[in-house]
Amino acid sequence: MHDSSNEINNLMNANHKITYDGNEIAKVYKELNFILCSLNQIGNYYADKIEKSRDEYERETNDFIDNSLVCSRLAKMRRVLENGFDLQLSEDGMDDLERICEDIPYWSKPGDYTEELWID
Repeated sequence: MHDSSNEINNLMNANHKITYDGNEIAKVYKELNFILCSLNQIGNYYADKIEKSRDEYERETNDFIDNSLVCSRLAKMRRVLENGFDLQLSEDGMDDLERICEDIPYWSKPGDYTEELWID
């Protein structure tokens, strides 16, 4: 498992303490809660119904992600969080957020998954 804590420690001083507007963070929290609780409820719905197939669960999960605009919601949440950062480039030509994310094992083909967690 890759240890990303070193990247966090290498943040520019300006990015060690960031202040956000409480109303904006409340909206981010609401969006995260909607997504997380809904996905949990989908899982619970299909776990309790033995007659439902895995295909139905996967289809409903995919339909929820698509029809509830989950990717757009996540992009907006990321934008709110990015706004707090000083994104000046360092000697390596990257800003802090680029550097933090450069080693993320993004999905690129079927079977590309990670169990790595970046929040304790």
